[in-house]
Amino acid sequence: MPEVTGPYEPGTPCWIDLMVPDQQAGLDFYRDLFGWQGEVGPEEYGGYSVCTQKGKPVAGLMKAMAMDDQPAPPTAWTTYFSVADADATEAAVKANGGTVIMPTTDVMTLGRMFVAVDPYGAVFGAWQPRDFKGAEIVNEHGALVWNQLHSPDPDGAGDFYSAVLGLTAGPMPEMPEFTGFQVKGHTVGGVMGMDNLPDGTPPHWMVNFAVDDTDSIVDAVVRAGGSVLTPPFDMEKIGRMAVVQDPQGGVFSVVAMEGGS
Repeated sequence: MPEVTGPYEPGTPCWIDLMVPDQQAGLDFYRDLFGWQGEVGPEEYGGYSVCTQKGKPVAGLMKAMAMDDQPAPPTAWTTYFSVADADATEAAVKANGGTVIMPTTDVMTLGRMFVAVDPYGAVFGAWQPRDFKGAEIVNEHGALVWNQLHSPDPDGAGDFYSAVLGLTAGPMPEMPEFTGFQVKGHTVGGVMGMDNLPDGTPPHWMVNFAVDDTDSIVDAVVRAGGSVLTPPFDMEKIGRMAVVQDPQGGVFSVVAMEGGS
């Protein structure tokens, strides 16, 4: 079901965005890679870009800016979860050992949001929809298909997200290396440990984009000045995957799903 026509169930990843030092360069890269359309937004909205696919929103892109005496945030994708009440969810984050780094705020009439860090170091966001519900295309070429958490304590992370977002954490028989996150019986993401990641990799939510041809996308990333962190490989029952880094440092995965995206 590539097109999302209704609101996301609370607890479901609903939006992703990327902060980069050079916003226009980021827009150009993802336009050439995935076919996204987008432009730097109005100054009064911080220049935030809503990138579209087939005229429908798929992701956000914004310039990384320093706040007060703090350095600009690193180039990284952020996963946002749909919530029914952002203020209550923010309180739950604090009550369960998380840290809020951007308190709940209104985004015009679009919704309410905050950004936080879970107790193990992974950044995530929450989105309470009003006029804007989130991505309207998923699970097809150039759109979000999966969100996975890499955490040093998968069990503890499962408890945290269950308490904060109402997710149900449990085994995934088809992918035993993952613990799955479910909303009303539907798997919406997963969590795994960090033993297979390079030393120094911080805990994070990885965004995965569906693609028609993993190898061609990886070649395009390299030609555009990006790099390959994990070369294309076949994952049983899933498809052909790779982990890449855009020219400004944003890390993401691509996957050509078995049977098509």
